[in-house]
Parts: sequence; structure tokens; C-alpha cells
Amino acid sequence: MKAHRRHRRMSAVLLAAAAALTGGLLFPASAAAAPVTSAPVTPVPRLDVERYLGTWQQLAAIPQPFNLACARDTRADYGLAPGGDITVRNRCTTWFGTTDEIVGRAEVNDPVTKAQLGVTFWNQPDPPTNYVVTAIDPDYSWALVVNPERTSGFVLSRTPTRSADDWSAIRAAIDAAGMNSCLFLTSPTTGGDERIVPLCER
Repeated sequence: MKAHRRHRRMSAVLLAAAAALTGGLLFPASAAAAPVTSAPVTPVPRLDVERYLGTWQQLAAIPQPFNLACARDTRADYGLAPGGDITVRNRCTTWFGTTDEIVGRAEVNDPVTKAQLGVTFWNQPDPPTNYVVTAIDPDYSWALVVNPERTSGFVLSRTPTRSADDWSAIRAAIDAAGMNSCLFLTSPTTGGDERIVPLCER
């Protein structure tokens, strides 16, 4: 049984890592993310944008080419710009112990739910939706964010740790979004989990 679990965990790690390293060249995005359903991603019914602003820590994610340099303490800071857009500042600690940071902005593309956004780091006008808040805790302490294609996903939290009940709810939210929690790898966080393991075995 233990050998089977180790094999399953390593398979998930290798598949996710390969998808990230190749950028989908060897493993098409649809195969890498293995969505359970082809139905559109469903945003939360209503996102309180002002309440959503602030600092979020990444506790798990589907590996992406742009975050391979990040070794730990990956976080995002969201603020409100004068024109109504959302300022985005992503940063992490690299494998060399330095800080990697990128600044961008986000536009709310869904005026009904306000939970579908277009995020850009290159001043792209009217960025298409690539950020969907598909689950959020009632007290806004954790959130699940995915893209419409289900090839990227992030578990965000206000704190570096979550309770066992929270993790069960997060995995259920990933399932409800039609995604495979085994493709999410935990993100080492100071004061939280230091491991990198598939979320399905967290």
C-alpha cells in the first residue's frame, strides 16, 4: 500500500513538473491538467473585491513555467488603483535566496459576479479573463483561483497554515471545479508546510 501511494505521488509530481518545464510542448495543457469536465469554470456568485484586496499567500498550485524560480513564500498583494483597476504585485523567494517580484494589474471582466478578471503584467489593454475565483471561504481566509482552461490553479490563503477541515474543503472545491487535486503541489511557506507534495496526499 505504501509503495502504491509513493508511486502515485511521484507520478503526479513528475507529470506536473514536466508540464511546467515544457510549457505544454510535450504534454498538451489539456492532458497536463486533466480536467474532469469540459463545462465552463464557474465563478463564485459574488466577489467582494474590496474585501478580496490585500495579501494572499500561495499554499498550493499547479506548477507553471513562470514560477519555477520560486522556492518558497510565494505571495500576491492586491490593491485598488485610482482608475478602478486592481494593482497586482507577485513576489517569492527564489532557490538562491533572492526575492523575485513582478508588478501588473487586473481588470474585472464580469460585472455580475466580479470574480472573473483579466490579469496582465505587460500593460495589455483589455486583458482576457485568465483569473477566476471559483471558491472562497465565507470569511475570505482562503480562495481557489483557476484559469478558464483549467491548466493553472492556485490555493491562496491569508495565513501560512490551514486546518484539516479547511484542506478538506479546498480539495472538495478543486473537485467541484472539475480539476485534479493531485496536480496541485504544496508551496513551502515560512510558518507553514515546508514540503512539496501533491495536494491529494496533503
